[in-house]
Amino acid sequence: MYGTVARMKAKAGAEAQLAEQMRIFEQAHVDGAVGSYVYRMDSDPTEYYLAVIFTSKEAYVANANAPEQDARYRQLLQFLDGPPEWHDGEIVYSSRQ
Repeated sequence: MYGTVARMKAKAGAEAQLAEQMRIFEQAHVDGAVGSYVYRMDSDPTEYYLAVIFTSKEAYVANANAPEQDARYRQLLQFLDGPPEWHDGEIVYSSRQ
């Protein structure tokens, strides 16, 4: 599995729109997408961390290069104080309980 973790800072008052953008991504049913998690930080409710999981690096890269994903990303940007900070990598361990 492969994925990314992103640090994002929402514009003041844009939290609901940010949540809606996450729902739009889920409804797109992107090939290879396994799931995603969004965390809102206790220390700063405008700071979010997004973790997205794909079946493979190839699926992740294909999505990242897709025009549809670029459109979704550009929509997301309008609700953020700057671009996300991305950290891509191979998932080497996972657990579900």
